[in-house]
Amino acid sequence: MISVIAKGLLIPFLGTALGSACVFFMKKEMSPKLQKALSGFAAGVMIAAGVWSLLIPSMEQAVEQGMGKLGFIPAVIGFCLGMLFLLLLDVITPHMHINETVEGPKSKLKKTTMMVLAVTLHNIPEGMAVGVLYAGWYTGAVQVSASAALALAIGIAIQNFPEGAIISMPLHSKGLSKGKACWYGVLTGIVEPIAGLLTILLAQIIVPVLPYLLSFAAGAMIYVVVEELVPEMAAEEDNSHSNLGTIMFMIGFSLMMVLDVALG
Repeated sequence: MISVIAKGLLIPFLGTALGSACVFFMKKEMSPKLQKALSGFAAGVMIAAGVWSLLIPSMEQAVEQGMGKLGFIPAVIGFCLGMLFLLLLDVITPHMHINETVEGPKSKLKKTTMMVLAVTLHNIPEGMAVGVLYAGWYTGAVQVSASAALALAIGIAIQNFPEGAIISMPLHSKGLSKGKACWYGVLTGIVEPIAGLLTILLAQIIVPVLPYLLSFAAGAMIYVVVEELVPEMAAEEDNSHSNLGTIMFMIGFSLMMVLDVALG
């Protein structure tokens, strides 16, 4: 069981590391088609996971704790707090889309520092989301399968792949060596397994508030989908429309739904 959890926690970090390594293989930036495909697939996985793996278990757990028909309350509160938390992070440290430069309003921080800080902070709730699922599976407090938790970890890893490239490639273009640029990208992802592990270690303590944490993780993930992934999968290049992102969203959503419902 421990090895399963360890592998699951490291998968999102692996996505960031592989994305950061793109600086060694790509001369300029990621292909727009590949970006759309990855963003669409990850968005589908994360939306399905947010509903079936996080929000529904949140309400079911609240009902089991005696809230009855009011079991939706923790889900609503946690979901809104999760979205508001990521919104606050975006206000404090403006996030980036592919090929954007960071221009923090009135910020005295260097652009590179702001870029690393923004992505690092956004990775913490994603690590918590994986940790919460594995904590629910480990304690048996929530009817979540290891397969569903693994699928969520893979979905976040796919979303992290272009984020790793967001860090390493612009840093290299600003003068850093490829090795240092890659290393900075890798560092932004290390917070995910740490956040996930801390969540699991506190599993017994957090069981009473698990419904709120599950829905908080759902809100944080869906915010990432709405704010980051959907604009990227729907962005038009050279005034030409592409349905690739939509098709990959369908595939990702369907795959996560199958894994969670059939194997859950």
